[in-house]
Amino acid sequence: MVKPQAEFGSFAALDIRVGRITNVEDANTKKPTYRLTVDFGPEIGLKKSCGAYRNYSKEFLLGKEVIGIVNFASKQMGPEISEVLILGVPNTKGETIFLRPESDVELGVEVF
Repeated sequence: MVKPQAEFGSFAALDIRVGRITNVEDANTKKPTYRLTVDFGPEIGLKKSCGAYRNYSKEFLLGKEVIGIVNFASKQMGPEISEVLILGVPNTKGETIFLRPESDVELGVEVF
């Protein structure tokens, strides 16, 4: 279903940045999820994200660059708090595939 047209200001209000995953742990949630620590550079620092990223191994995720929205309010996920929304798309199996830069970029750089 196509969503209704939005004003550019709605997109411009989102602070979308590139970060690097520095730690991956099992989250304390009902569904199997990971708690990621993501470094968004010196201006923003470290943020936590919880999500169903189990189609990736912990080892694969560690050190990967990802794209996240850093100015959403924190979200409670069971006893966990997710501070950033990591962007992704579903593959044909319904697994989340992270959106990532094609090549290395500076941490914290803004996506536009």
